[in-house]
Amino acid sequence: MTHNPLLKHHKAPDAGTTPDTSAAFPAAVTAAEVAPVSRPSLYPEPFATQMAKREKRQLGDQFGLTNFGVNLARIAPGGTSALRHFHTRQDEFIYILAGQPVLVTNRGETPLKPGMCAGFKAGNGDAHHLINRTAGEVVYLEVGDRSAGDDVIYPDDDLLLKEDSQGNPQFLHKDGSAY
Repeated sequence: MTHNPLLKHHKAPDAGTTPDTSAAFPAAVTAAEVAPVSRPSLYPEPFATQMAKREKRQLGDQFGLTNFGVNLARIAPGGTSALRHFHTRQDEFIYILAGQPVLVTNRGETPLKPGMCAGFKAGNGDAHHLINRTAGEVVYLEVGDRSAGDDVIYPDDDLLLKEDSQGNPQFLHKDGSAY
């Protein structure tokens, strides 16, 4: 066997400087076996019931990921991924695994199919969500970063999500009053 200088050799971190906390999390999981989130949405009513046909499994949390989240999401026929929204500080990305949702953005509607993906840059004002208008289930991966200080704007609804002074998210009416 010849030495290839292009191959990187991984060296274990110095035991004195980097504690190994990996034992607290599994090396791998079967995504479909991760329990779905018990509440379909944290939205206040009347918006929460609109998410009844959506299911999310928080895959990234299974590994202790803190800088970004990864969800395996499913939308039943007639359901939607979220209220149409955009983030001020957090990027989002979706990858369609199954089904044919419609992506609704400020630019209009775009039919999606398995293998397609879409990204939503923070702060650009392009509100988005997926709608399942088919008779089959939609399955997709959803990835989003967890940058602090993020506000979520819902242009079609009387709803804002803002962080309070302690960094806790709170839902507000557009006039700033609490739900």
